[in-house]
Amino acid sequence: MGREEQGLAVSRQRYQVTPRTLCFLRNGDDVLLLKGAPHKRIWANRYNGLGGHVERGEDLMAAVLREAREEAGVTPRDLRLAAVVHVDGGDPLLGVLFFVFAGFVDERTVRESAEGALEWHPLAHLPVDWMAPDLPVILPRIMALPSAAGPLFLSYAYDENDQLVIRAWGEDAPLTS
Repeated sequence: MGREEQGLAVSRQRYQVTPRTLCFLRNGDDVLLLKGAPHKRIWANRYNGLGGHVERGEDLMAAVLREAREEAGVTPRDLRLAAVVHVDGGDPLLGVLFFVFAGFVDERTVRESAEGALEWHPLAHLPVDWMAPDLPVILPRIMALPSAAGPLFLSYAYDENDQLVIRAWGEDAPLTS
């Protein structure tokens, strides 16, 4: 199959998404969170998982492993796709599609990076007031998924008050924490 058969040449005026990865790593009952550096453009001083953009020519697993090495100096094990999230920010031509992974690390030693401070937090006592707005809603659900479960399918959009609305496939009402 060539490029033409993929329809790439005629897709420039269609809605497109930027692919990203997000990863939550556990050690025992704790999860590794990154508190974004104060200079970051998005999620400065907010907790999130490890992750970032998928680079050209990179598959999703390579991207999430690269981000874990770059941001924390760790190599996760038992990674699984836990959620696929479509973010509609209101732009008629551009959105975000991120792939959320969950996995484990055997050691708690991490390497600091310019992305922010890495901290281990007990799953039972997450810093919800300081997390990226979606994490109090999705992180407990992701961490509770059985290892054999398929991924969650989520969509994010913003209402008329610019508030995040999270929906899950198969559920009628928006998700709340």
